[in-house]
Amino acid sequence: MRFDHEYYPGIIADILGTHARYYAQAWSFGMKFEAKVAADLAGFVLNMNRDRDLLLVAKRPDERFLGSIAIDSIDHAGRGAHLRWFIVAPEAQRTGLGKQLLDRALGFCRERDYRRIYLYTFAGLDSARRLYEQAGFKLTEEQDANTWGRAMREQRFDLELPPEETTDSAAIG
Repeated sequence: MRFDHEYYPGIIADILGTHARYYAQAWSFGMKFEAKVAADLAGFVLNMNRDRDLLLVAKRPDERFLGSIAIDSIDHAGRGAHLRWFIVAPEAQRTGLGKQLLDRALGFCRERDYRRIYLYTFAGLDSARRLYEQAGFKLTEEQDANTWGRAMREQRFDLELPPEETTDSAAIG
């Protein structure tokens, strides 16, 4: 497996297709969900600043897409860095790939000294929730909604990152 953080032709289609197929099959989400993911992801890719944002993709050696995660940090100083488009293809689930992607994304945030990371999800994605909570995310908001054509419990999770500790003796005092 390899990790890519460079644009490649088809990256939007790979991420979008995996989301659309998974959420249609597992949650009966349809056209509205797929169109929203497509529009948001395309906007992110067009405006992505590589110094500030991350779009990470995992692939097999034969280039087959296995998963993705993104950090959209346009408002990291305000609302926080937004963790988005986190998905693992069915063939790679339960292999540790999700944890690897999440760890790499959080490492990216730590390197840039982002203090807060948030994400939106919904109740029922239990494997993802376990990963979030193991990484230190806390459930901060919940509400009933019918955003994608079915009743669900939407959730927001937040992670507060402490400032990096300095080992500079002059700073210790």
